[in-house]
Amino acid sequence: MGKQGATAGGRDRDRVVSRRSLIIAGAASAVGVGLLARSDLAHMWWQVPGVDKPRKAGAVDFGGAEWVAAAAANWRRADRPADYPVDRVVIHVTQGSYQGTLKVFKDPWHGAAAHYVVRKDGHIAQMIRELDVAFHAGNRDYNQRSVGIEHEGFVDRPADFTQAMYASSARLTAAICRRYGFPADRKHIIGHVEVPGTDHTDPGPHWDWDRYMRLVRAAYERAGKATA
Repeated sequence: MGKQGATAGGRDRDRVVSRRSLIIAGAASAVGVGLLARSDLAHMWWQVPGVDKPRKAGAVDFGGAEWVAAAAANWRRADRPADYPVDRVVIHVTQGSYQGTLKVFKDPWHGAAAHYVVRKDGHIAQMIRELDVAFHAGNRDYNQRSVGIEHEGFVDRPADFTQAMYASSARLTAAICRRYGFPADRKHIIGHVEVPGTDHTDPGPHWDWDRYMRLVRAAYERAGKATA
């Protein structure tokens, strides 16, 4: 996968903090000597021995999605939005096939993965829980605050972006906006190319943002009426 597309190099370069280090840090902070920043400690609840959030294996956050687990090395366990507020969706293009993307995201040596992958026919695979931080944007802050959605295809092949893909992805994005309470607009729904510091160009010049945003807004309004 080239830099134009899927999330190669998407790690947010988080520090690896062992459970032993965290315990030592907690003990040190009790005597006024903090070995870790307070913000790091607040977000590392899951590294304390015996502490874990109950999760149902194979559960998905978006109805109709298929659960296909990404390698654990390609994401970081979290408790969003309790620890990191979610206020962005980042749109990616895989620069490859759907099956190829799933294979790469299941590879622990890849170092990156997105929460979702959308196939050309509109089928959606969820690979990482929205609770957790996916290494998809190449920017630690944006990884922590966003949900990443990959789309099968190539940035220089507009025919890859089918109506079924646009419609399915738009429903997914609208549901994410509703779930976390942020607007369905271009400030909060961005392309990978718009992430600060990125060297990627996806979703590329052939991604029809006007068409996509119309579908997102329509799905967002339908969801609002359904819950009114």
